Amino acid sequence: MQTDSASGGACSVPLPARAHLPAGWRDAPVPVPVPVLDIVIPVYNEEKDLEPCVRRLHEHLVRTFPYPFRITVADNASTDRTPEVAARLAASSEEVRYTRLEQKGRGRALRAVWSASDAPVLAYMDVDLSTDLNALLPLVAPLISGHSDLAIGSRLARSSRVVRGPKREFISRTYNLILRGSLQARFSDAQCGFKAIRSDVAGVLLPLVEDTGWFFDTEMLVLAERAGLRIHEVPVDWVDDPDSTVHLVRTATDDLKGVWRVGKALAVGALPLDRLARPFGDDPRDRQLAGVPRGLARQLVGFCVVGALSTLFYLLLYSGFRTFSGSQVANALALLVSAVANTAANRRLTFGVRGRDRAMRHQAQGLVVFAIGLVLTSGSLAALDAASGNASHGTELAVLIAANLAATVLRFLLLRAWVFPERRSDAMPPPDASSSYETDYAHDPRNAR
Repeated sequence: MQTDSASGGACSVPLPARAHLPAGWRDAPVPVPVPVLDIVIPVYNEEKDLEPCVRRLHEHLVRTFPYPFRITVADNASTDRTPEVAARLAASSEEVRYTRLEQKGRGRALRAVWSASDAPVLAYMDVDLSTDLNALLPLVAPLISGHSDLAIGSRLARSSRVVRGPKREFISRTYNLILRGSLQARFSDAQCGFKAIRSDVAGVLLPLVEDTGWFFDTEMLVLAERAGLRIHEVPVDWVDDPDSTVHLVRTATDDLKGVWRVGKALAVGALPLDRLARPFGDDPRDRQLAGVPRGLARQLVGFCVVGALSTLFYLLLYSGFRTFSGSQVANALALLVSAVANTAANRRLTFGVRGRDRAMRHQAQGLVVFAIGLVLTSGSLAALDAASGNASHGTELAVLIAANLAATVLRFLLLRAWVFPERRSDAMPPPDASSSYETDYAHDPRNAR
């Protein structure tokens, strides 16, 4: 599949294939200093809830979690005794760390800690521990096993058990409906404060996320989903915190602004999501099969959907232009307008080309394909006029549909082989490419047996 990749930086390197994290730490003679899981708790003026939260979480992990872990308290410029409490907790346990940021923003805190962490799996949860901790291991297990890239807790799954007021329930469901309608999001709960991500994914995904506040989660999930990464959802038991300090109106307003910004960027192809493409062999749909060109099935489905919509659009345009012009002029105008829209849609949806690079070239090539379609359909109309002299409008439409079907097959072949050809430079690494996690973790001298 041909893509237009934005230039620059380490972010242009494809993600490694997912692999199960090694279990060699079990036989180490001393405790492994590098944790498998780093859980971040972002806080702002939480001197009352922080200590019981961390101690409860630590006790739960010691009792139930089968891997080394770390708890990181990320202080967002608190002005109360939160820094003092956090420092005392870090001094009392080797699994607890404290970091302070001089600016507020949950997204800013997560970006800072996740970017600096050496753990292969990163997570975060709210300080009120509204989510039942029994969901923590199911949350991170798909990331440890190599099954998924991100994982989120969902309060809106059918098997979730949630206790909260009608106001928050209404806002949550409305917000997720907005995401589904505007950004075509398929995940069910964007704002649950209970998420995890593999650090190799975070290293490439986080530089693309602009928000530093509450919309950080949503933006990260939308970009990951659009890039084809796998998001695992875990139904959670969740009890609303009546003392929450979240400002609902301001948060909702900021979220809607974020939805508009991300939606606009996706619409114009301004986000280089192809940087997140996984290597060959990680997605079974990308495997080469004898006699089956890679991606052909997906391209056919996309092309058929775009073609059906384009045909409908073309017929509507033809009927409109026919009211004030002859059949040949109406056909040419309708084909021209629908061809530009068809090329743009196939470029983005069928062949996965993003960005503005070579967009004009693709449109020019698409117009050549349009000219071929024009010859076929115009020739059909000319043949109809010669055969019947004064055919009805319905007969004209029937002939045009048949001619368009023939032109459609030729259009797909030309688009695939000429306009959007698969480049050899886009070939993925072989399927046995190992994860950088497994290599780095196994050869880290701190993890030597």
